[in-house]
Amino acid sequence: MSKSPSLQVSESPRSVPRTPRRLGDSTTRRLLSILIHFLLILGAIATAIPLLWMLSASFMPQGEATSFPPRLLPSRFTLEHYGDLFTRLSLGRAFLNSLFVALIATLASLLFNSMAGYAFAKLHFRGRASLFAFLLAALAIPAQVAMLPLFLLLKSLGLVNTYAGVLVPYVATIYGMFLVRQFMVSIPDDLLAAARVDGASELRIYWSVVLPVARPVLATLAIFTFMSAWNDFMWPLIILTDDDKYTMPVAVANLVGEHALDLELMMASAVLTVIPVLTLFFVLQKQYIAGMMAGSVKG
Repeated sequence: MSKSPSLQVSESPRSVPRTPRRLGDSTTRRLLSILIHFLLILGAIATAIPLLWMLSASFMPQGEATSFPPRLLPSRFTLEHYGDLFTRLSLGRAFLNSLFVALIATLASLLFNSMAGYAFAKLHFRGRASLFAFLLAALAIPAQVAMLPLFLLLKSLGLVNTYAGVLVPYVATIYGMFLVRQFMVSIPDDLLAAARVDGASELRIYWSVVLPVARPVLATLAIFTFMSAWNDFMWPLIILTDDDKYTMPVAVANLVGEHALDLELMMASAVLTVIPVLTLFFVLQKQYIAGMMAGSVKG
């Protein structure tokens, strides 16, 4: 009986040879990481090539983009197409219209969706869960189905052919409320309770405590809203009747009908359409990624 403990102690180090397994796991992880990075680089190159050619074609002389074999770089750089867009075709007005609509829609969406998201996440009122479930169920309804009743409602209010009518669908969206609510659920209740004990009102708590913490998800919502408002074609086409109030997608679509063969001009208009969205994304990319990651792990 005295030997059994010594036998157990002497045999235990021999039973688990883990060093080769650790080396194998490390090598596998390294190879997998290299493969993933290689595939991501290929995907980035495949995505960037059409955008880079679009930019290059916008600086080509007229007719060079349709030559065969196709050119990757212009024989000489020219800005005549951009000049035509802003002078002869007055696309600058449509650019400013889109910028105004997208900025106001983004600010309004951040304000109202964050207030609604805070209410659904942290305020207790009767029917909160049922109302939120009803809103989520409404996500299954295609946006095109709601356009006709919304148009008739805005027509009765006299908002047809106005920027206010264009902005209505972006002021408060179900997806925006859901996105903000899912993030704000993770804010500790003790933080809000401490603010209430100090005498802060709900509006003060929302503005001074909740909004600074929710900055990542608000950046994500800002990018989504700006992109939606900037790229929207169908709703501005329906609600606006005056050419001077057209946004960029509608104005560019009109150019396609009139200048379909002028490919370089079309590429220049496409570059102008892409620049604001890319600029906003690069400015807010860190907050955007943080908001997406937070929304994916917090519920």
